[in-house]
Amino acid sequence: MINIFEANETNNMIENENLDVRTITMGISLLDCIDSDLDRMNKKIYDKITTKARNLVKTGEDISAEFGIPIVHKRISVTPIALIGGAACRTTDDFVSIAETLDKAAHDVGVNFLGGYSALVSKGMTPADELLIRSIPKALAKTELVCSSVNVGSTRTGINMDAVRLLGETVTNTARATRDNDCLGCAKLVIFCNAPDDNPFMAGAFHGVTEADTIINVGVSGPGVVKAALEKVHGESFEVLCETIKKTAFKVTRVGQLVAQEASHRLGVPFGIIDLSLAPTPAVGDSVADILEEMGLESTGAPGTTAALALLNDQVKKGGLMASHYVGGLSGAFIPVSEDQGMINAATRGSLTIEKLEAMTCVCSVGLDMIAIPGDTKSTTISGIIADEMAIGMINAKTTAVRLIPAIGKKEGDRLEFGGLLGSAPVMPVNRFSCDEFVSRTGRIPAPVHSFKN
Repeated sequence: MINIFEANETNNMIENENLDVRTITMGISLLDCIDSDLDRMNKKIYDKITTKARNLVKTGEDISAEFGIPIVHKRISVTPIALIGGAACRTTDDFVSIAETLDKAAHDVGVNFLGGYSALVSKGMTPADELLIRSIPKALAKTELVCSSVNVGSTRTGINMDAVRLLGETVTNTARATRDNDCLGCAKLVIFCNAPDDNPFMAGAFHGVTEADTIINVGVSGPGVVKAALEKVHGESFEVLCETIKKTAFKVTRVGQLVAQEASHRLGVPFGIIDLSLAPTPAVGDSVADILEEMGLESTGAPGTTAALALLNDQVKKGGLMASHYVGGLSGAFIPVSEDQGMINAATRGSLTIEKLEAMTCVCSVGLDMIAIPGDTKSTTISGIIADEMAIGMINAKTTAVRLIPAIGKKEGDRLEFGGLLGSAPVMPVNRFSCDEFVSRTGRIPAPVHSFKN
């Protein structure tokens, strides 16, 4: 049983070390909103979201005020819209109308983001899946709070290269459609391999079809807390380092568990999972890169970075697993470049490259995240980068993802400014050698041998 005394133990973390609960995310199933009539379906979607989530924001604010725990975002995830819209949508504009309905509902209940404008195409695409993917640039340009994701691969099924090729074009078109807003649409689009059904973090959140009708998932944070703890054991052995991270992750996750239980009880919605990921922010002192450098790296990206990140990710999981009834989502250490001031600094000084980031994704959560690339990068090159990251996820049976932002009109060394949690992104160089012939092949990359375990 968690009580307020456990939360009070973390007061210093909250006040001085940037500890927060990053998000309370309500997952809402829209399966019962399916209708062959587009207008009726949009009304059902709006009504269900605004009914189920009407008290979400107030509940989060009340818990935050009562326990003194910052809860940064309140969010909603919904069933992948390609599944919901298939019966009614015949054009890309039909799907865009659903995106606008989702955006209106999100605004009306007051949440920060809504995820689930998504398709699951790891083995193949239905006509509805393809329509939704092609609608993404317009949908993200015409909405403010809607986030989109597409799962294109898995360890069980392989990688759908037709979808990868299409998404290279989609990323480029989304950047062009939102170029007047620093290509912000691409910051709300994630391409996954092995996407989890219960991820509370945007932009990749959606409500899986195996979930209950409505659930509460909570995502915690705390890189600043871990960094402060490691400063106290500077120069100590790896054993001391690991033990310190584990103990700190336990305390951080317990705060999330308290918030999740309270939100579940007050909203009358089942508790789903705690995602115990270290999610950085652009705030100074709230950086995963700073943790790695506290371990002894001169700059993130230096030799030893992948080993340090592997240690961090593993100890966070070991510490957090014991602190919650249900751990899920992504759970580990995020390395989004634009959202982590330490990563921004490392990329700017040249120690951190896309190739090094790709190596780091082998041992941590998610993947190539919030990376700005030159605006003239070919869509086939983007598809090649996506394929590389999907292969890491497929072979290693882990979730990987790509969130690239072609900076239209900008070149290496320039910067995109998003503000808020999305931060700012230095435009990083991309390998200019062609992969056109490779990504133009049709079909799937087969699943690895260990996909046949059952």
